Amino acid sequence: MSESDGSASGKETEEVIMEATFRALREHGYADLRMRHIGDEMELTRQVIHYHFEGKYDLLSSFLEYVIDQYEGSVDVDRDTDPRTELEARIDQCLFGPEFEEFTHWDRMKVYHELYTYAQNDEQHREIFNEHYERIRGSIVEVVEDGIEQGVFRDVDAERMGQLVTDAIHAARGRRISLGHDDAPDEARRAIHEFVLDPLCIDAEGNRYS
Repeated sequence: MSESDGSASGKETEEVIMEATFRALREHGYADLRMRHIGDEMELTRQVIHYHFEGKYDLLSSFLEYVIDQYEGSVDVDRDTDPRTELEARIDQCLFGPEFEEFTHWDRMKVYHELYTYAQNDEQHREIFNEHYERIRGSIVEVVEDGIEQGVFRDVDAERMGQLVTDAIHAARGRRISLGHDDAPDEARRAIHEFVLDPLCIDAEGNRYS
């Protein structure tokens, strides 16, 4: 397979297909999605899709990884950033997402959660979601461990802390998307700050911040 379809590089073409898939999924939903719907959402010919992907399942697996990559690569902090600031940045990124030129964070999360729902019956997609979950949890665990090592966080079970924060993030996103509770992410952030981050932090003498 070559790297070009004659009008753009292979990578650029695949990105066009991925964004067209967003539009088609938002319009038709996962169950009713057809390859022709994706073709209708882009200027390139439909044959380009079949050139890059073996079929609908192959395309949606790549699409799922594409969505996940957008989020996992979007947290940018300086090397000297203190652990609490980094932890807050990672939580905000998961709750509110990066900025996109087309479709908001919640447009993308709606599609993400629809695929998440169907993953219970799809072993490969469930594995992709599990790996994504573990990377989110692992990034939080790593920051908590760094904070403990630096003496700015209490000596807590970092694994359980990461689990708690990650589950709170997923619950808040699900509540907003499925139940229409628009304030769920803001409420989750306030609760995490009040009941997790504030008690986690300690001063130079080892005392909790009030």
